[in-house]
Amino acid sequence: MKRKWFDKKVLILGLSKSGTAAAKYLNSKGADCYITEKKPMSDKDTELVKELNDLGIKTEFEHHSEEFMQDAYIAVTSPGIPPQADIMQMLKERNIKVISEVELAYLETQVPFIAITGTNGKTTTTELTNFILNKEFKAEKCGNIGIPPCSLLDKLTDFYVCEVSSFQLQYSPGFRPQIAVWMNFTPDHIDWHGGLERYFEAKASLFAPCKRPAFAVFNAQDERLLQFGKEYAGEKFFFGAEFDTNCAYIKDGAVFYKRAQNSEEKIIDLKDIPLVGNHNYQNVMASLICAKIEGVPTEKIAQAIKEFKAPEHRCEFVGNIQGKDVYNDSKATNPEAAIFALKSFEGRSLTLIAGGMDKNTDLTEFCETVKKYVNNVILLGAARHRFESELRKNGYENITMVDGSFQDGVDRAFEKPDEVILLSPACSSYDMFTGYEERGRVFKDYALSKK
Repeated sequence: MKRKWFDKKVLILGLSKSGTAAAKYLNSKGADCYITEKKPMSDKDTELVKELNDLGIKTEFEHHSEEFMQDAYIAVTSPGIPPQADIMQMLKERNIKVISEVELAYLETQVPFIAITGTNGKTTTTELTNFILNKEFKAEKCGNIGIPPCSLLDKLTDFYVCEVSSFQLQYSPGFRPQIAVWMNFTPDHIDWHGGLERYFEAKASLFAPCKRPAFAVFNAQDERLLQFGKEYAGEKFFFGAEFDTNCAYIKDGAVFYKRAQNSEEKIIDLKDIPLVGNHNYQNVMASLICAKIEGVPTEKIAQAIKEFKAPEHRCEFVGNIQGKDVYNDSKATNPEAAIFALKSFEGRSLTLIAGGMDKNTDLTEFCETVKKYVNNVILLGAARHRFESELRKNGYENITMVDGSFQDGVDRAFEKPDEVILLSPACSSYDMFTGYEERGRVFKDYALSKK
């Protein structure tokens, strides 16, 4: 329910995109906003801070002061701040409720949300679902995809298609989307949540009985989610396997959808789907279920899927360069995401570029997948030595270690005889780059310079 914000003091944790969007929105509604940021102010922050200060939004850096916390009505947090952070303990001691920017946006609008979560595939599914819905309605993509929903609250739309991370769900106690999609579950962000089960619980909170969505969508190819979905009491759909009702599945080289018994409907042939690999077929099935629930005609769903282009940095085709097909999958920041990508190139000779900042997740399945699908591996970055050790331990020897720059690694990949070069690091990028986006852009620019 929409709140009255006039003269209420709101503490914003972090000068992030979401924090800035929340502060600007609440300021426009009369709230007294205070942004507290633990990091020092950088040169690139100067213009934004001036803009915020000119609006009457207060800012502080390098500490969290008592003055900013005192008498705060509520706190809105940036998603990167973990529950065990000092500021969270300080707010708890003062009985100041903390919510996410997604939760704030949900409370401020009557527009239904379609929420998409999971360890991998969230962004592509969010982009595709939004693209399909816009064939029939007006939809806005938002959330962890990089567009804060608070920045869209004054726009007229029929749906918010919102990518939600476990970080955001941790602080979204009342968020109740119309449709909630859980793509998959594999180990990630364990340190942030304080354990694998807590990570699962954060995701599962989207489906809690007290805020159950009208429709839940689960991946039947993920054993844990299949079991979770079978036990889930609300109305549910599955993708990736055929059931009597409420499912999307692959059969005879095509994707089918079924709502009621004996109502099988062919949606699209696999050959007409421009996205590569089984993991992308899962994304397609999840998206078409959302579109079907909302009433988009089948012919418009099929047309949208055919027209859709993969988001940047997600098995993105860069070009045929020096006779090699080059793909940018910089978004693969964990081994599970890289595994999905590798399986997409079955039957083709492949050179993999991997490595970066190590998340210290188990590499057993990654190594087995490399052995099956990859001719040559180029290892770089801080994680390269552990990856080399694990690959050799699992019997894989075609490894090139790169101690120099990222570009040196790309050079070595082009020296290999394989027909495909794939950047799918299985690691975060922070040892060399500001994020996976910068890593992907550098990769593409450098590869294209070799034309």
